[in-house]
Amino acid sequence: MNGRAAVRGTAAPSGHAPGLAWRPRRLTARMRLALSYALFLNVAGAATLSVVYLGMRYIPSYPLSTSDPSVTYVASRGEILESLLRASGVALLLLAVVGLWGGWVIAGRVLRPLQEITLAARRAADGSLDHRIGLRGRRDEFTDLSDTFDHMLDRLQHSFEVQQRFAANASHELRTPLAITRTMLDVARADPHGQDHPRLIARLHETNQRGIEIVDAMLQLSSLGHTPLGRDPVDLADTVREAVATTRKEAEDLGVTVSVRSTPSPVTGDGVLLRQLVVNLLHNALRHNLPTGGTAALAAAPDPRDRDRVLLTVSNTGPHLDGPVHDLTEPFLRGGGRVASGGSARTGHGLGLPIVARIAEAHGGGLRLAPNPGGGLTARVSLPARR
Repeated sequence: MNGRAAVRGTAAPSGHAPGLAWRPRRLTARMRLALSYALFLNVAGAATLSVVYLGMRYIPSYPLSTSDPSVTYVASRGEILESLLRASGVALLLLAVVGLWGGWVIAGRVLRPLQEITLAARRAADGSLDHRIGLRGRRDEFTDLSDTFDHMLDRLQHSFEVQQRFAANASHELRTPLAITRTMLDVARADPHGQDHPRLIARLHETNQRGIEIVDAMLQLSSLGHTPLGRDPVDLADTVREAVATTRKEAEDLGVTVSVRSTPSPVTGDGVLLRQLVVNLLHNALRHNLPTGGTAALAAAPDPRDRDRVLLTVSNTGPHLDGPVHDLTEPFLRGGGRVASGGSARTGHGLGLPIVARIAEAHGGGLRLAPNPGGGLTARVSLPARR
């Protein structure tokens, strides 16, 4: 136990929530507001009575008398002022009582939304993120705070759910190559002389390489947004041609015809990441295509609807997509289910499009996916153009 933890443990009284700094108890905000209202009311009343007293003290300045012969006694100025002081004292006492009670009631009504926000914050601190405040009424500081807090809870809940799914799916993806490796080794150990060792070594190498690719992709996905990006001039048209040249052998093996139609598309960013973005999109177009006679088309050009942006489009043929395509940017989710089909040449780990989306966001752009009417997918990446 370090010194900080020891100090916190001794300072916190019994029953105090762990992890929260202990503070000496003071008057509640409601009581402080009530006292402030009462004090203000008494100060205003005292000021008003002081003005009346000064007026009675100096105006009028002549002696008080009466012309009515039936009145035998006329109060002197001093007696009048003394009566005024006694009445003022009683009035101030009543103002204090009324001000304190009224302030307590008003402060309670004003601070009631804050109690609901505090309750939601405590539930969130205990791990319950499904509660929302949802304050009604006219817009004020409390409704703005409530809406902001609800939005924060929505973001946190979505983030936690994504992280949980990511951890579960990552565990599944990493377990698969390890389980395959263990099975092959168990079979080889049970019958060491009856094995085709070159083929076994090749399969073990392929399985191990798949695990390495998954780990590298996960590390890259987690590092995006936390490392500074390069600010180099990049022409997406050149990047597209480089990606096509890199994947030409895979396209030939899969029987997919790739066409390119690009014009100068200058952007600013990290050249390595932008190349990875195009390569991932092209891999996705190649590996999720028709068994035979498939096509993939790439285009990079200034956005015709916004001259300040550049549009990269990658479209392919393939099977019809039934589910929502925007979910394909979630890690480890594949269009055809959790396990890709069509042979090992077409398998993927489900991190290509999530990495593309994160790279696009890091460069101030975005990824949009749309299913093609005849089957396949069209991916559009919009990036700010270099001026």
